[in-house]
Amino acid sequence: MVKETQYYDILGVKPSASPEEIKKAYRKLALKYHPDKNPDEGEKFKLISQAYEVLSDPKKRDIYDQGGEQAIKEGGSGSPSFSSPMDIFDMFFGGGGRMARERRGKNVVHQLSVTLEDLYNGVTKKLALQKNVICEKCEGIGGKKGSVEKCPLCKGRGMQIHIQQIGPGMVQQIQTVCIECKGQGERINPKDRCESCSGAKVIREKKIIEVHVEKGEAAQS
Repeated sequence: MVKETQYYDILGVKPSASPEEIKKAYRKLALKYHPDKNPDEGEKFKLISQAYEVLSDPKKRDIYDQGGEQAIKEGGSGSPSFSSPMDIFDMFFGGGGRMARERRGKNVVHQLSVTLEDLYNGVTKKLALQKNVICEKCEGIGGKKGSVEKCPLCKGRGMQIHIQQIGPGMVQQIQTVCIECKGQGERINPKDRCESCSGAKVIREKKIIEVHVEKGEAAQS
């Protein structure tokens, strides 16, 4: 008999759920509420990740079943012990981790042309945006499960070293992005690549948003 069922309820599983059922429930919910797909569901995504972190670990699950969320938060030291929701997602789906997110996490700025009349009277304009989202068909893997392998050309480094002779007894070392894996350090056999994203793990999604320009005030002389 478990002390509380909140984490089980968040994942939509019973307290008697098997580890495989918990993984399946997390996979479905994490993809549905990922910030890239649902920017307004950040708190929901966080709760899903916390629930999975606890219930996927036999020791933490046993502590939760006996003492509830408070027992997990105490963790023997009096402080919460939850990991980053995005780190949990990356570990589950085999993503690149925090460094990869930092490389693609910069804000995107779009220019919107308006007239002086628009600024004076206010206007609503539509803006077409495109962004990369995780491919749902392959769940961000890029192909069939087990089809991702270390790039044999760069040995997983993502870079190649070329030695070029520039003169008698003088050589130059040049580092370039691997042409085989394009810097990813891994590759997928063409026959095993996802038909939807062609092995890119993400697909380009177009979204139309409305931009409201507030009505301005006339300058007083």
